Amino acid sequence: MNRAVWFLVTVYVSVPVILYLFPCILGHIIFAHLLRFPFSADLGRPEDVVNHTRNFYLNPEEGISVGVWHTLPASQWDDAEGKTPEWHQETLGDGSPVIIYLHGNAGTRAMKHRVALVKILSEAGYHILSLDYRGYGDSSGEPSEAGMTRDALYLYQWVKTQNRGSLVCIWGHSLGSGVATNAAVKLQEQGSDADALILEGPFTRIGDVVVTHPVAKMYTFLPGFDSLLWSILETNNLVFANDQNLKVLTSPLLILHSEDDNIVPYHMGQKLHQISLQTQKEQNTDVHVEMVSYSAHLGFSHSSIYLDPNLSNVVRGFLQKLIQ
Repeated sequence: MNRAVWFLVTVYVSVPVILYLFPCILGHIIFAHLLRFPFSADLGRPEDVVNHTRNFYLNPEEGISVGVWHTLPASQWDDAEGKTPEWHQETLGDGSPVIIYLHGNAGTRAMKHRVALVKILSEAGYHILSLDYRGYGDSSGEPSEAGMTRDALYLYQWVKTQNRGSLVCIWGHSLGSGVATNAAVKLQEQGSDADALILEGPFTRIGDVVVTHPVAKMYTFLPGFDSLLWSILETNNLVFANDQNLKVLTSPLLILHSEDDNIVPYHMGQKLHQISLQTQKEQNTDVHVEMVSYSAHLGFSHSSIYLDPNLSNVVRGFLQKLIQ
């Protein structure tokens, strides 16, 4: 019994020591890019999991290749039979809105809840481009906040050269929300607002999620542990500051958040909503900002908002306000 107790104590104490000595470990935990779920998926064959989807690759910078799935609107499925990759690319200019989907940590663009959302958006009449950032899935390189932001920004700008002026919406889920607002800030700094942003289960900043994680809470009584985590995040250049980004962004915004989210607390989504409303007020803009909350009794938690039978209407209502 004494040996077991000492073993548990040793393991418990070793965690902050290991993080201090090897700060890169926290980055790997946050990105979780090595967990390439589902392991059996052939990312080169998206048709195995979602209809009329083409796989292709882009090079956001020298030496980096990122994998992307382009899923057509369901209304074009019949016309797509037997068509070439060039035909698929040209359809981006058909006038239908394009949604760039930026997923959260762990797994690939083939994960079940991600594919389920893509199917819903396709049925609703949208093109969807699902990106695996560098280091994820079959994309090369290693993930970093700056690198993932460049990947998303490059994809957005690439779409803009293809779509002949139709609306392009950036949808970021969880960790992807930080990538989405980072990319939108970069666009704004370059002189053009992102057409629209949808943030699903977004956090205020990544450090707020880390320090409120159940494992981190086990160490909160240890003096300086929270400071250690923040210091490690700074060392790894990991901020993903949605709160700061929304203080300057003037893009239309829709926030989706479930009250029973067990990864990113619901109050973070509420705070971001208030920040964005305040930004538009201070800048005297009429940009549309909206938040849709999901009751805890629905059980959508962090990754199942796609189960909302009204989701396509929510998205359509938001985007139609921008097109009119």
